Amino acid sequence: MKLFNTLTRNVEEFVPNVEGKVNMYTCGPTVYHFAHIGNLRSYIMEDVLEKILRYSGYDVKRVMNITDVGHLSSDADTGEDKMLAGAKREQKTVMEIAKFYTDAFFADCAKLNIKTPDVVEPATNCIDSFIEMVEALLEKGYAYRAGENIYFDTSKLSNYYVFGNQTEEELMVGVRDDVTEDENKKNKNDFVLWFTKSKFEDQALKWDSPWGVGYPGWHIECSCISMKHLGEYMDIHCGGIDNMFPHHTNEIAQSEAYLGHKWCNYWFHVHHLNDQSGKMSKSKGEFLTVSLIEGKGYDPLAYRLFCLQSHYRKPLIFSYEALDQAAGTYKKLKKRIADLDKNGTVDEAAVQEYKAKFVEAVGNDVNTSMGVTLLYDVLKTDLNGATKRAIIGSYDEVLSLDLLKEEVAADNGVDAELEAYVLAKIEERKAAKKEKNFALADAIRNELLEQGIVLEDTREGVKWKKA
Repeated sequence: MKLFNTLTRNVEEFVPNVEGKVNMYTCGPTVYHFAHIGNLRSYIMEDVLEKILRYSGYDVKRVMNITDVGHLSSDADTGEDKMLAGAKREQKTVMEIAKFYTDAFFADCAKLNIKTPDVVEPATNCIDSFIEMVEALLEKGYAYRAGENIYFDTSKLSNYYVFGNQTEEELMVGVRDDVTEDENKKNKNDFVLWFTKSKFEDQALKWDSPWGVGYPGWHIECSCISMKHLGEYMDIHCGGIDNMFPHHTNEIAQSEAYLGHKWCNYWFHVHHLNDQSGKMSKSKGEFLTVSLIEGKGYDPLAYRLFCLQSHYRKPLIFSYEALDQAAGTYKKLKKRIADLDKNGTVDEAAVQEYKAKFVEAVGNDVNTSMGVTLLYDVLKTDLNGATKRAIIGSYDEVLSLDLLKEEVAADNGVDAELEAYVLAKIEERKAAKKEKNFALADAIRNELLEQGIVLEDTREGVKWKKA
């Protein structure tokens, strides 16, 4: 197994801290809105990394946080908490917003066959751990109090820019807002470990602390949650490339200052999904979600294939023309596999031979495009259908494209893809009503109506028909 390690900027042989076991951490979503498909590219590629490790025989424990407090609208420790902004937008409590969009995130992941991590921990569960780490950093001299907030002192480090020798401006790729000076900071790069209510009087979630009522900074969450479940040594830390600075840089600073030793050996960063105008985000252009592309008739797994056809370390340009091509490729691939003869004896030696080829290909820095190529290589062989299906089923443990899943046509004359889409929207509407988000429930009904789908609420449940 080889990985490009962002920390060393080299492809390295992967050697875990404990032989055969992998401690893996993924930066989870800030659950103030739906995830867009650019966010989900990172989770797809991290999912493949976890699965190729398991496929290669490693015992993997993967942990993910849920950010439900502390993530401000600027990476410069300024602006409004994103969770509070979401609550105001939808006139809900912060925790109602967190619950709804956490469920929505994992529903999207399920549609994309992204495995749920072994541990998922909301930040609000770990306030005591955050306070304990801040206290220790103050005691060790790595933190200071100013303006009633607690800051990490980056001047105490011999090398703050651990991901390279670039300037701060060069590293600010994908950072959400411009840097605004905080007069409380001793140094421009210092970052907040704990905010008190003096920062934002209207902050919805606040806790008692030795420094007054307040709430944690965003960066400390991942450090504490990973240590809680994975201990002091981590093998792989994953995230989008825009998390590299300042979020992951700050995680390393505070974690290694707290622990007194190296924390994580390998850093796995997925590059952006761009549209024609640049990085995809929630604040510009069409807000591309899984539900939106479903609504346009695309199978979410066609989008997964679209991502797998490109290397995770290269920016990927999204267009509907490119998605059309991936959707066509996916449909043809599924048909070729469905047409394979299911009879015959499986050649187990051939299965093992091709599994080894797959591990070598995809295990070389998560080269998913080579994994897809191997599918076609298998189909071109003169192996019998049963053996081909066994090999492809094995590959699909990692690629997760439902390659052996039989398509069941709807018995009411309705296209199967349309039926799947409508049923998914009905579930979203049901969840919205349960959360008392009636505006969203109405919006879903209207969205379906615009596409000629009429919903009827009955005593037996929701029924639908074409108008």
